[in-house]
Amino acid sequence: MSATNIASTNSATTTGHGPRLAYETFKETVPDIYSAMIALSGKASGDLDKGLLELVKLRASQINGCAFCLQMHLTMARAAKVPAAKLDLIAAWHDAGVYSTREMAALAWTELLTRLAGNSIADSDYEAIRQHFTEKEVAQLTTVIGVINVWNRISTSFAFAPQIPAA
Repeated sequence: MSATNIASTNSATTTGHGPRLAYETFKETVPDIYSAMIALSGKASGDLDKGLLELVKLRASQINGCAFCLQMHLTMARAAKVPAAKLDLIAAWHDAGVYSTREMAALAWTELLTRLAGNSIADSDYEAIRQHFTEKEVAQLTTVIGVINVWNRISTSFAFAPQIPAA
């Protein structure tokens, strides 16, 4: 299938067709992979602030267009008491004026790593993140970003339906 055919079939993801493979079915079909991903997700987080991690996961999921992960991490961010303004303005975080310098550094790093294809990470980019995070924290944050990008790719590939909480 050519890139053109892939792009044209991409627009039909879940509209009227439902998921290609349900999230629960994925978990049951490849339990070892699922367990490993969950374990890595937990280990990677380390001692980083849960609210910060949810912002990072939200931003990567927005960039990747992953509805399942967006819903999941909005729910988790709300549970972590992330202020509504930060959730509402995450797509425009550069200009929002509601994020700490540490959060903005993490979001900038998230965008760099999520949009890595065809780009490289400059020394100045690494120096910028290191102004706000220890070496260990950068390693953890980088792994968290990598893991959410893997989840986004799995979820969008199978068109997992977002798990919307009851009102």
